[in-house]
Amino acid sequence: MTTVLLILVALGFVSIVIEDIVHIDKAKTTLFFGSFAWLLFFIAPPAHLSHAELMERLNENLLDIATLWLFLMAAMTFVAYLSGKGIIDSLVNRLLPSQISERKLMLLTGLFAFLFSSMADNITATLVCIAVLMNLDLPTKKLLRYLVLVVFSVNAGGTALITGDVTTLMIFLAGKVAIPDLMLLSLPAGGAVAVLAVMLSLGLNGQVQIEKKVQATDRGDKVIALLFFATIIGTIGANVAFGIPPVLCFLFGLSLMFMVVQFTNKDEPILEYIRKIEFDTLLFFLGVLLLVGMLKELGMLAYFPALYDVLPPVAANFLVGLASALFDNVPLTAALLNSGIEMTLPEWLSLTYSVGVGGALLVIGSAAGVIAMSKVDALTFGSYLRYFLYLLVAYSVGFVAVLGLGALL
Repeated sequence: MTTVLLILVALGFVSIVIEDIVHIDKAKTTLFFGSFAWLLFFIAPPAHLSHAELMERLNENLLDIATLWLFLMAAMTFVAYLSGKGIIDSLVNRLLPSQISERKLMLLTGLFAFLFSSMADNITATLVCIAVLMNLDLPTKKLLRYLVLVVFSVNAGGTALITGDVTTLMIFLAGKVAIPDLMLLSLPAGGAVAVLAVMLSLGLNGQVQIEKKVQATDRGDKVIALLFFATIIGTIGANVAFGIPPVLCFLFGLSLMFMVVQFTNKDEPILEYIRKIEFDTLLFFLGVLLLVGMLKELGMLAYFPALYDVLPPVAANFLVGLASALFDNVPLTAALLNSGIEMTLPEWLSLTYSVGVGGALLVIGSAAGVIAMSKVDALTFGSYLRYFLYLLVAYSVGFVAVLGLGALL
């Protein structure tokens, strides 16, 4: 049965790769294979698990999925409202000139995504960056380059903060790294983003014309925009001060948005913005998480600590980063921390960087990639894979820079 379940998981991921060939929406195929695998897991459980143990494992995975689902729903509703009210357009009009070179736009995109994801979560940063790019009416081939940079940048942006990436927080709580050391990780991570931006801008010699749309924004919409920003800041502060899960803060922020609109514009059909959410995005997210959860239950992550028995820690850390493009980096990091491996500070820093940034090597390796792929039809597994060498070079440059930084500490 373990073999059968692994085959189903593999087919689920293959269905994403061949979506353009079979013309079946990836949301349908991943949900099918993910749910089917879990059905068989209950019918003929490996290792003869009891029903109570099966329910415990399912509930644990569903809790993780529900948390991400609800968070994503709240964030997407905020962005849908701000986009529908022209707030995103206004932001573009104020921040960007009427004409900008494609290369300069590439660098600004990477910088904005990197900095924004440092103070916000990856999902929110990705949604906002995509909304901004889609408003620029870029040609599809060029848009793909900017999207690849966004996915990589938002993954790199949160690496140096315990509030920016769960794996960074896990390694910090385990006592392996200190906050001052982590803050320095922003240098190599930002350098990796800059390297990728330069490579992706090669061949871009044109100018981007930005149409300045004059759109009136009423006071209520400005209040919602400020509320969105306050929700992001409040989420970080509440998580650090009281350990409140981000999903609770975003749901509270969403409820505040509903109340503000109710009292400022009673005629506004605010709940309609929830219906504007692309639910195929949520279903695709659900299917991918079911597949990843099954890999975790089958014990596939238990093999990675063995790498440290046959390879030097630095080489093993580099490979673990590559593996995080296929495996969820949270259980992967947990498996390594629980294995009791011993490493020096520079080696722990390199692991923090690799599991944080490595997921961007494949579009299905991070929440940012999954969201971007589901929001933009042109971004597929294959189209993203064409930039794998660029991504690998940028990831490797950052990794080497982390090692150099560790040697100076």
